[in-house]
Amino acid sequence: MYEVGRLCVKIAGRDAKGKCVIVDIVDKNSVLIDGQVRRRKCNIKHLEPLNETVKIKKNASHSDVVKALDAMGIKVVDTKKREAKAKPGRARASKKKPETAEPAEKETAKKKKEKKK
Repeated sequence: MYEVGRLCVKIAGRDAKGKCVIVDIVDKNSVLIDGQVRRRKCNIKHLEPLNETVKIKKNASHSDVVKALDAMGIKVVDTKKREAKAKPGRARASKKKPETAEPAEKETAKKKKEKKK
């Protein structure tokens, strides 16, 4: 039932309702899938096999799977990673030195005499 090239529909997880192709059989309960879903290991309980098969080799690359699905009329949209943007830094207030007032001059006896003149 589950062999390399079998077309399936993912019925569980984030990629649910996406069509995929079995690329490799990992063990009796899991397979490697690729197609309209992310290429990853998947439990066979999360797949619904369809009657159609695709001619691909074991461990075929993503581009080979895309070509095979395009030939069947199934469109695969490739997502590209976004470029990492610079994280906004926290604008911290810089500490300003408090303006210190100059000490008042004391009026000495000499200065008092000078003012009176």
